[in-house]
Amino acid sequence: MNAVDGGAEEKAEKAVDPTSDAKSDVESDAVAAELRAEHAKSVYALADAMLRWGLRLSLPLVLLTVGVSTISVGQPGLVGAGFGAALGYGSSLVTITMMRIAATRPPSALMSLALGGYAIKMGALLVVMLLLRDVDTFSRPALAFGMLTTVVAWAGAEVVAFRTTKTPTLVVARSAQSTTRE
Repeated sequence: MNAVDGGAEEKAEKAVDPTSDAKSDVESDAVAAELRAEHAKSVYALADAMLRWGLRLSLPLVLLTVGVSTISVGQPGLVGAGFGAALGYGSSLVTITMMRIAATRPPSALMSLALGGYAIKMGALLVVMLLLRDVDTFSRPALAFGMLTTVVAWAGAEVVAFRTTKTPTLVVARSAQSTTRE
């Protein structure tokens, strides 16, 4: 589009052959649908790998943290580390759920979902921690270590899952590939 004529040349070209515009719209919609399907498939595969690796790496470390907290502090350590681990797992599962929701949305909505999900998770964790500030039936350091162990192990698992899963960082439609080869 020319800034001077306001796109008059494009309008004139469309007026000459209106059927080609309709055909190109159908073709572009088909290509966009194919791209969305491929993107969703790759995001679902990555989410599954993240869940698998997250459980593999975090579960032994969380059990170790719960065991050490129980031995060192007793029942308050068990409750604190267990609840911290549960909060960490909940936060990680929210991330995977947000990925699955974002997979079916257009890429323009991805950042708002990611930042919105992060803000909601942090807000929920803040509310839980504020509600627990006066509770004396658990060990606060054990809670912190249980949550920290889970979150750090899960973050490492996300990196491993991304590196081991064949996740395309640029999704190109097959029809676009075939037209460029011709």
